[in-house]
Amino acid sequence: MSPLPPGRIKESPEDFVVEEIPAYAPSGTGEHVYVRFTKRDRTTLDAVRAIARELGCDPRAAGFAGMKDRRAVTTQTASFQTPRGAKPAELVERAHAIAAPGVTVHEAAPHPHKMKAGHLAGNRFAINVRGVPEDRVGEVTAAFERIARDGVPNAFGAQRFGTRGDNVPQALAWLRGEARGPREPRIQRLLWSAVQSSVFNAVLDARVKDGTWVVALEGDLLKLRSSGGLFGCSDVQTDGPRVASGEVSPTGPIIGARMRWPGGRPAELERMASSQILGDGFDLGRTRALGEGSRRALRLWVEDLRWEMLKVDSQAPAGKLAACIRVYFVLPKGSYATTVLGTALALEEVRSAEGVPAADEEETDGAIAT
Repeated sequence: MSPLPPGRIKESPEDFVVEEIPAYAPSGTGEHVYVRFTKRDRTTLDAVRAIARELGCDPRAAGFAGMKDRRAVTTQTASFQTPRGAKPAELVERAHAIAAPGVTVHEAAPHPHKMKAGHLAGNRFAINVRGVPEDRVGEVTAAFERIARDGVPNAFGAQRFGTRGDNVPQALAWLRGEARGPREPRIQRLLWSAVQSSVFNAVLDARVKDGTWVVALEGDLLKLRSSGGLFGCSDVQTDGPRVASGEVSPTGPIIGARMRWPGGRPAELERMASSQILGDGFDLGRTRALGEGSRRALRLWVEDLRWEMLKVDSQAPAGKLAACIRVYFVLPKGSYATTVLGTALALEEVRSAEGVPAADEEETDGAIAT
């Protein structure tokens, strides 16, 4: 049994509200039309296909920064390529007239380039956590205070590993030639990203256990919080205080053919985790087309974290009062709200009518190595 207080999320789509923060605005000219929309209780792919049909565009040519959970209310942007013989202005006009179920279009404007994965500044969340025992609300709010001050381990969430949690074995069987892989490049990249995420989480877990996820080790590759710049740690006495203050963070591997490896003890740990998951002698060169590798900070900083009590009811076990807490925060791209909440609560994600978890969609948000 988890020592953390319990809490339920996603009892309804309105309990999980996400807004993409755009990295840039469309320029107003170009052959691609950027459509800003809100979807409710639909996957991103379903919503994008529905909009493409209404616009008369090829959904395969559509682009979006990241997929969002189905059981949620999410606002995001997708790009659609103007068909031959049509004009972008025509698509803009059609976009404002779209009335697809579960999709509301807010604005549309042309831009020269297709939107690619990761083209966003971050995500803004407003989440209801229900069923928190009233006598343990203080524990939860104290945890939120620690999270706002110290950050949390930057783990990949369960969404990355598939509804049944079998993305990694599927990917490895395909890459080893033991099974036929998917033909669609997007699915190939998603499967490989699950392997990358599994290795990263293994390294992060090891460093959380020994307390070094917020400590500079000789050989670490450190990432600047302000700019994302990467540099090697050769002087622990100098870099240690910078890690402690949050100016920089140790990083973990998003493995790939051209990923920069650390030195010293961090390298030993990362190569051991890679070998355990990939197997000895795995050739990363064969994954070059899926992503060449990158580095990910071990610490996740949570911005603008605040909360409020919405109501108290009698839905807790044994007749105890239970609270509903609404939590607000902002995360950088590639990070997970459930990772943040799971540091303070033993989360239960309510299952949808189809019997699958509400978080039934991969969130890429650019976390696939590029």
